[in-house]
Amino acid sequence: MQAKSYDVVIAGGGFVGRALALALAKVAPGGFRVALVDAEPPGKDRDDARASALSAASRNLLSVLGVWPALEANAQAITSIEITDSGLNATLRPHLLGFEEELTPGVVAFMVENRDLHRALAGAVRDAEAIAVLAPETATDYRADAFRAVVTLGSGSEIETPLLIAADGKRSRLRERAGIQCIAWSYPQVGIVTTVAHSKPHGGKAVQHFLPAGPFAILPLKGERSSIVWTEERDRARAIVERDEAGFLAELSKRFGSRLGEIALAGPVQSFPLDFQFARGFVADRLALTGDAAHAVHPLAGQGLNIGFRDVAALAETIVEAARLGLDIGTAPVLERYERWRRFDSIFSATVMDGLNRLFSSDSAPLRALRDLGLGLVDRAPQVKRFVVREAAGTTGAVPRLLRGEML
Repeated sequence: MQAKSYDVVIAGGGFVGRALALALAKVAPGGFRVALVDAEPPGKDRDDARASALSAASRNLLSVLGVWPALEANAQAITSIEITDSGLNATLRPHLLGFEEELTPGVVAFMVENRDLHRALAGAVRDAEAIAVLAPETATDYRADAFRAVVTLGSGSEIETPLLIAADGKRSRLRERAGIQCIAWSYPQVGIVTTVAHSKPHGGKAVQHFLPAGPFAILPLKGERSSIVWTEERDRARAIVERDEAGFLAELSKRFGSRLGEIALAGPVQSFPLDFQFARGFVADRLALTGDAAHAVHPLAGQGLNIGFRDVAALAETIVEAARLGLDIGTAPVLERYERWRRFDSIFSATVMDGLNRLFSSDSAPLRALRDLGLGLVDRAPQVKRFVVREAAGTTGAVPRLLRGEML
C-alpha cells in the first residue's frame, strides 16, 4: 500500500509543533496539508505546573494564528521588572536593576499558564481542517531521497512528505537519526516550579532574585497569584521537593520574602533537570529542527518558548516564500535559509542565558560586588535598558512577519 502523503509532516505536538502546524495550515496563503504527529492522546490535558512569559513578538504570532483571544482574559501583563542579588539569609535585597517606563504597550510581556496555552493551541488545531492529528503516535525514523522523506511511525505505518520537521524535544529521535550532533551539558541545578497565592497584590511586577544556588523568579499571574521558577542545587532541590507542604513553604518563604504577605501553595510542585543543548546544524536532508530539538536554554529569563516561536515564524515564512516561487520546500537551499536566519540568534540567546547563570550562581563577595556594580550602571543607562527590553520583546533584527503581527 502506498504511504499517505502530506505537504509537511511535523513530529511533536508541543507548543512549537502546534503553532507551526497552525501557521502553515491556516495563515499561509492556500494552506498546506499538514500531519501533526503527537505522542499524547487527543483531548488529554497536560499536567504542567509551569507558566510562560510570552514576549510581545510571541503574542503577535498567537494573535495572527487566532489563538490569543482564547488566552487574553487569563493573561497577566508584566508591567514592571525588578532584579536583586543577595545571599540567602541577607536581611536586605537592594534594588539593582528595574524596568518599568521601558515596558511600553508594544513591548509588554504576558504571563500565561501552560495549561491554558495547551488548551488554546489544541482547540485551534482541532478546528483546522487542513491539519491531520496522528495521535497517540510518534515518528521513530525516516529516510530521504531526492524527492521526499518517508516517515516511519511507532505504529509501524509510513507517511511521506517533501519536508519533515522535528519538534520532538531535546531528546529528538529524528535529530539523532539524521546524525546531527549537539553541544550539550547538564547543570548541577534543578528547576522547581509551582504556583502560590499571596495576600497582597503583585501589581504586575516580576521579580528576579539571584541567589548563590541560582535565580529565583516570582512571576505575576491573574489574581493574587504568582508563578515560581526556582533554580536550586541538585541535591538540595531533591530534599526540598520531598518535604511536606509546611516544610516546602518554609523553604520557599526564605526566598520569596514578605513583600506580598502570607503565601500558600496554589498548584502542584514539580521539578525538572536543567540542561544546555545546541544542535550543530538545524537542517539535514528534507529535515528541519525547531524548538527544543534545536536548542535548550536555561530558564532564568523565561526565553525558551519565545525562541521556539521565533523558529516557527522564520520556518513558516521560509516555506511559504519557497512554495510561492514553485520551489521544492524540502531542498537544501530552502532549508539553509531557515538555518542562517535562526542559528545566530539562537546561539546568542543560549550563551547569554548560560553566561548569566554562571555569573550569578556564585557566593563570591568580590564577584557579587562587580556584578552588582554592572547592574547598577545599566539601571542608570536608559538607552541600554530600552535596547534590552526590545531584544527580549523580539522586536530587533530581521523579525519574521508573523512576529510583527502580519500575515504571510
